[in-house]
Amino acid sequence: MSRIAQAFDSRQWGVIASASVKAVVVTLALSLAGCGAGGFSLEKADVDRSIITSSAPSSLAAPAADKDSDQTTIGNAVSSADVKELGGQAVPWANAGTGSRGAITELVELKDGGLTCRRFSATRESFDGVALYKGELCLAEAGGWRMQEFKAL
Repeated sequence: MSRIAQAFDSRQWGVIASASVKAVVVTLALSLAGCGAGGFSLEKADVDRSIITSSAPSSLAAPAADKDSDQTTIGNAVSSADVKELGGQAVPWANAGTGSRGAITELVELKDGGLTCRRFSATRESFDGVALYKGELCLAEAGGWRMQEFKAL
């Protein structure tokens, strides 16, 4: 064990470490010199026109179709709700087709001259934001419900 220790004394380790540091410095200097050899300048820099942003086509019909689909879903939830059993509680709704959801509140049933209607407020949470709507659904002669009013506030 002492022969190995004698073979590599501290002076020899210093020579090996010094040579390693010199090799790293030379390698870095050559790498940097290679980068600068091309003569980069700001005058030669140009805009990269190969990258195009905002290239997805916009579709204005999709949000209107989503709103119509959500309006139908809200109407179905209002018409099927048991107003007496709710006792003022909110009715949650969700449309799997559009990903929208919300809650129906202030749901009241009114009877005027034999016509039964339900007035309500509804929230709509979707990818394009949150909105509040007021609406009225009335029972038609054929027995189905028809949306009389549905407007954003």
